[in-house]
Amino acid sequence: MDKRIIMSHKEAGRYDIIKKAIDKEIKGSQAADILNLTSRHVRRLKRKVKDKGLEGLIHASRGKPSKKKIPDDEREKIIKLLHKHYHDFGPTFATEKLDEDHKITRDPKTIRAIMIDEDLWKPKKKKKQEYRSWRQRRQSFGEMQQYDGSYEYWFEDRGKKCCLLASIDDATGKITQAKFDAHEGVEPTFNFWQTYLENHGKPRAIYVDKFSTYSMNHKLAKENPDTLTQFQRAMQQLGIEVISANSSQAKGRVERLFKTLQDRLIKELRLHTISNVKDANTFLEKTFIPKFDARFGVIPRSQENLHTKVTKKEHSDFPSIFSKHYERIIRNDYTLSYKNIWYQLEETQSVAIFKQDIVKVEERFDGTIVFKLKGRCLKYKQLPVRPKKSSLKKDPWVLAQRVPVKPAADHPWRTHAYANQ
Repeated sequence: MDKRIIMSHKEAGRYDIIKKAIDKEIKGSQAADILNLTSRHVRRLKRKVKDKGLEGLIHASRGKPSKKKIPDDEREKIIKLLHKHYHDFGPTFATEKLDEDHKITRDPKTIRAIMIDEDLWKPKKKKKQEYRSWRQRRQSFGEMQQYDGSYEYWFEDRGKKCCLLASIDDATGKITQAKFDAHEGVEPTFNFWQTYLENHGKPRAIYVDKFSTYSMNHKLAKENPDTLTQFQRAMQQLGIEVISANSSQAKGRVERLFKTLQDRLIKELRLHTISNVKDANTFLEKTFIPKFDARFGVIPRSQENLHTKVTKKEHSDFPSIFSKHYERIIRNDYTLSYKNIWYQLEETQSVAIFKQDIVKVEERFDGTIVFKLKGRCLKYKQLPVRPKKSSLKKDPWVLAQRVPVKPAADHPWRTHAYANQ
């Protein structure tokens, strides 16, 4: 019975050339040029073909298990761990957790192949993408921060939906600050940046979303209509430039950050059985962010830190800067109203006040209300109820009730000819 030999097209093509070299139809140097091999390699192939025939060209390791093959017991262990703990992880993240928590070090491609075999991962089809030009990262740390918020079920079914506020440095790709909060309204945003300034100093610019971050597009963001205005005003006072992106793709650094966090952070919170905002914020600060920055951070082109130190004057003005600012007009009786509450300005003030002056109202987050004119705080007292004006005159728009008049029997209208028709 003839023995069948399975060969590749490459090996079959080599055989024809090597056979001609053996039969001296062509020279060895010519065979080397045709096969793009060295003359020494051609001589080895000639010896193998003379000794074994066609089999001499077949790779010696064909049909044998690879020396790099994972032992069966280790493979079974990996499969069990993947099904138990990492069934919804991506191959790269699963590889990192196997190494970190179980001391199993393997290439992500190997884990990916196992996950595909176990139906835990499906290769994604490549989508046609629109052309977008590349924007180079900023040069130095602190030159620009990209900031946004993301509403998500970060604790899955273990907690309520909440918002993650995060800033990422454009030059280094590192998370400079992240914090969970109920929403991304005025107060959470101001608290976020006050903490940032105390920890890092003032960045030169902040890149924010022009629309979704500061619009009423979520039921939790009840304060959002004036967030952008208040935020811009506060940053202007501190000398920080606010750049508004015209699309989500423009601030791709922070968009990709949230895409990564929605995959990795949710799973990390699950593995650490964290289900509340307080513990999650501690985990972010102490554990997750340092690991994330070490894993994904890059070296900036310049080692200079462009953050500016907050001055003592600015720090003392934080309660004023990070508060809601509005304007009100002083009425003729030196009163003004804010949120349907009336206030009486006192007679003695540190600055001259006049009727129709525009007063700045600061609603601070500790619950206090401050009125300022020309940078000076005004003294006031809250009125219990504003007295109503009394007037004996009837309102001009109220009409008197009309009584219908019945014509007399001898009225000309009744005697007219057509009245009796």
